[in-house]
Amino acid sequence: MNGVFAGTFYWIALAGSNDSAHRRAVALSAEREGAAIVTTDEVLAEYLTFFSAAPESVRRGGAVGVRRILANPLIGVVPQSRASFLAGLDLYINRPDKRYSLVDCISMQTMRQEGLTDVLTNDRHFEQEGFRAPFREA
Repeated sequence: MNGVFAGTFYWIALAGSNDSAHRRAVALSAEREGAAIVTTDEVLAEYLTFFSAAPESVRRGGAVGVRRILANPLIGVVPQSRASFLAGLDLYINRPDKRYSLVDCISMQTMRQEGLTDVLTNDRHFEQEGFRAPFREA
């Protein structure tokens, strides 16, 4: 089974049992059990940003979740670098007609570099770039 890229949407949905996409995130995780999961430092930073204004216990839970992701040997976290930033910036500049965030652009470029075609997200922008987003197929 090929690897899959995990975006911010997926990590947020997986973490929140009250999130409307939580059950779908759990189901997609089960379907891909044993498959390599790839994400980036930038995605994890965006994940923590999502929880930054939450109550202390929720914010702490987000940080604990990131530590678990980083410690999980089945999850590859691509480190942030000047090269990844510049690759994402190039895509960001070259898609002026799109509303891609810089983190999405870095994620797309990382997926290309890693040879990944599937992304765990609900973001249609990835489909616009030719990637497959199983969340959107439900």
